Amino acid sequence: MRRTTLAAALSAAVALTAAVAMPTAEAAPHGALRPALDAKPFQSPLTSTAPPVTRTLSPGVTLTTYTFGKKNADDFWTVHVYLPAESGGPVNRATTELGPKDTADRVAQALREKGFEPRVEEVRSPAYADLEAGTLGWTVRLGGFAERPDATAELAKVKAAGFTGDTRYTAQDGTDFRAPEKVNVIRVDFRRFQGKVDTEFGPTLHGTEPATDLIARAGAIAGINGQWFYNDAPGGFYVKDGKVLASATQGRGAIIITKGGRNVRVDALKAHISLQTPGGAIEEIDGVNRFPGDVWNCGGVGGDTPTEKPQHDFECTDPSELVRFTPEWGTPPKGAGAEAVLDADDQVVAVNSSRGAAVPAGGSTIQAIGDSADWLLGHVHVGDELGISTRVSDSYGRPVPLTRDTTIMQVGPTLVRHGKVSVNALADGIIRFGADQSFTYDWTNRANPRSMMGVDKQGRLMLAVVDGRQAGYSEGLSIAWTAALMKQLGAEEALNLDGGGSSVMATAADGVINRPSDSSGERSLGDAWVIKP
Repeated sequence: MRRTTLAAALSAAVALTAAVAMPTAEAAPHGALRPALDAKPFQSPLTSTAPPVTRTLSPGVTLTTYTFGKKNADDFWTVHVYLPAESGGPVNRATTELGPKDTADRVAQALREKGFEPRVEEVRSPAYADLEAGTLGWTVRLGGFAERPDATAELAKVKAAGFTGDTRYTAQDGTDFRAPEKVNVIRVDFRRFQGKVDTEFGPTLHGTEPATDLIARAGAIAGINGQWFYNDAPGGFYVKDGKVLASATQGRGAIIITKGGRNVRVDALKAHISLQTPGGAIEEIDGVNRFPGDVWNCGGVGGDTPTEKPQHDFECTDPSELVRFTPEWGTPPKGAGAEAVLDADDQVVAVNSSRGAAVPAGGSTIQAIGDSADWLLGHVHVGDELGISTRVSDSYGRPVPLTRDTTIMQVGPTLVRHGKVSVNALADGIIRFGADQSFTYDWTNRANPRSMMGVDKQGRLMLAVVDGRQAGYSEGLSIAWTAALMKQLGAEEALNLDGGGSSVMATAADGVINRPSDSSGERSLGDAWVIKP
């Protein structure tokens, strides 16, 4: 919760700006749609190397498996040598995967002095809807091997010489549209399908379940993974049947469905929840159903450090927060601070000087830490009827009504909007602030398993999974190519879901139908999208 002076806020903004080392950003005006600035990467579609195979799961619900690309003789395993975070830092403790060219040149020269023959390679970042194309950084690699064990043996020599690194398969660099890809797409045609598309989580929000269990729990035909999850709970704005179940990451992409999936749109959302006392005091609620002070993906309503901007898979903190817990969460966390216990009519039935009370049926608790705890104890009293209001707006500033048939899942980034490739990479936080762009390189630029959701021109809902990290079978896609694929498959609107080892598609009849990348197989999830008959 924001409790800083203007001078402190300006100081923090200056410090953050100074830390950014990225290509020049040219942000689109608020709410404006702009396709990727450099359309060249999307002019070469993925090429089918086998006829797609389609089968019917239920009237109006089909599953199509696509095979794109093929293993190329030019693809090989290589040793990827890490760079020190600081230009003069020691190479034997280096952890960053790419960096400035002078740092890469220094490490390459040190390798040559040890008898190796390294390559210094530029990594380019493609253009996005809110960011121009540019150089992301430079990597150092050496050797080219047909099999991974040979690259692993070379890596051992590199480490013995005092360097750090890993092995990489070049087809997974995220730049080769000819690489092999296995894609599964479920399409739901509501002209024939009489059921609904919905979301599902386990017995409580605070806990994870495999997709197959979530599908069985919902009595669904099929499903796909949903949001990211942190501390065993969904991360990002989550609305089910019009009720807010998880906090918003301000400005991140979301998919909004009504009428059981018959109306679908993709947009970037902001959400603000406020609490008003009978005495007229108003305070913003920082979060819903998450641990107070722990702001994964950042983008909170104020006071988050080190940034209030979205940063994917990054943990921000806030020492002063109000967080609301609903019955769906399960048992609220215990700890220092204060809390108000509210019944189903938002009337205060207890005020406690510590946290952890059970949530009444149909009611909620408001937990507070730091200065917010002092505020709650000073303004909220037993018997008070509190006013709790929620305001959700889209990227144009228009209100988004939360009706009983509204479901919203904030994930991202956006991939396709109004039929055009449109990835809001900077605003969505998939471009890392700071000099170390290893996250951006690995998560955004390189090929990974991905899950997507969208709608085509015919109004058919699309659930898609591309497998990845499986050399020669399916390499995965970069975010840019994920957007290109969804457009190629006919999406008018599309959004990226959680991916990596979480990417899973399953049916009630067959179980998991794709090949998840985790060696242990299907991963437990925070929530999932399900198709109910």
